[in-house]
Amino acid sequence: MNAWYFLCLLSVVAIFIAFTNQYVLKLQTTIAITTGSVVISLLLMALAHFSSNELTDAIKTSMEGINFNLLLLKGMLGFLLFAGALEIDLHLLRHQRWEIAIMALGSTLVSTFIVGFLSYALLNALGWAVPLIYCMLFGALISPTDPIAVLAIIKKMHAPDKISVQVEGESLFNDGVGLVVFTTIFALAFSGESPTFLGVGQLFLVDAVGGILFGVVIALVSHWLICRSNDSSIELLITLCIPTAGYALANLLDISGPLAMVVSGIFIGNVTRTVGFSEQSQQTLSHFWHTVDAFLNSLLFILIGLLLVVLPVTWAEAGIGVLMIPLVLLARFISVSLPYKVFRRYRTYDAHAIKILTWGGLRGGLALAMAASIPRGHLVINGSDYHTLVVMITYVVVIFSIIVQGSTISPIIKRSIEEGKNQ
Repeated sequence: MNAWYFLCLLSVVAIFIAFTNQYVLKLQTTIAITTGSVVISLLLMALAHFSSNELTDAIKTSMEGINFNLLLLKGMLGFLLFAGALEIDLHLLRHQRWEIAIMALGSTLVSTFIVGFLSYALLNALGWAVPLIYCMLFGALISPTDPIAVLAIIKKMHAPDKISVQVEGESLFNDGVGLVVFTTIFALAFSGESPTFLGVGQLFLVDAVGGILFGVVIALVSHWLICRSNDSSIELLITLCIPTAGYALANLLDISGPLAMVVSGIFIGNVTRTVGFSEQSQQTLSHFWHTVDAFLNSLLFILIGLLLVVLPVTWAEAGIGVLMIPLVLLARFISVSLPYKVFRRYRTYDAHAIKILTWGGLRGGLALAMAASIPRGHLVINGSDYHTLVVMITYVVVIFSIIVQGSTISPIIKRSIEEGKNQ
């Protein structure tokens, strides 16, 4: 079975799980699909262990034929970020712009260093002599909150507007910062070149600022075309060109496609939607992109769950992954708490803001895609390839994040909403 047919089959499985979930478990769709695919993976692994199973071998072969890094970072990410950004309220975003900017940049960097140093201490204490630079690399890939996982769960739970826009806005923007940090440490770890301040500055300007400016350009062009069109189908197709041709062009220009999609999505969703679309077309636009978002999220999270089939699982690596969970959460808590001590001197915030931002700072496919991009055979520790170790640790953290954090964030949000009503 080739990769395309396999993805088509997985799409049906994901939709079936989502459909069944409506009547049985009634969990949030993303959590249900991820949980279901993990259970399927464990059953397949058990079958393969106790007997020769052709189905397991076929699925494993098909999964290995999918380049997860390429599929997500160069393909699905553009659609998911654009769809998520369409729903961002620009007025609320402006009101929280400093908080979002500081957390997207400062909190990501602080978390990277905390995770790096703590994981270095833990791994060496356990007898895994991983150099500090490689621990920093793990810190860089696991610190940014994943916009796909966050938007798929948080926006369904009706969080207070001020908290919701912070979580969504930070997650949409901090992946650009995280990718720059990851790329810099990656170069230091694997190319043997020491990054300079000038080099890092140029990378940030070209990648991040270039992506933002390019997003403005394609948004303005799309806005002009939509406003001069009288055909609702053409208007919808123009928006479809943004995460397809626009995202591809950004990647070819070596600028941040994700940031371009976020900027263009916010512009189309807040400006073009009101002046370029009729009332009926606005509803069509929302329904279309909600459907695209739901479908791709379903496909992505069943892929995340089924990755367990192809991962060379060892109890030692899985155990280290479990021990990393509290370290990542502690780093997230500290990196969020520090700026909030300053924020609260100037504004009043929800009493549960730090709890929601910490527990709702989910990790997902982006972290796995970055982990998968680490080359094999470069570093071997205790008989394990560093690539395999990082992918396994990242997988454990991501699964915990989506299933456990995602399913238990609701009571905190409900408590926040209730206290807000009583004030």
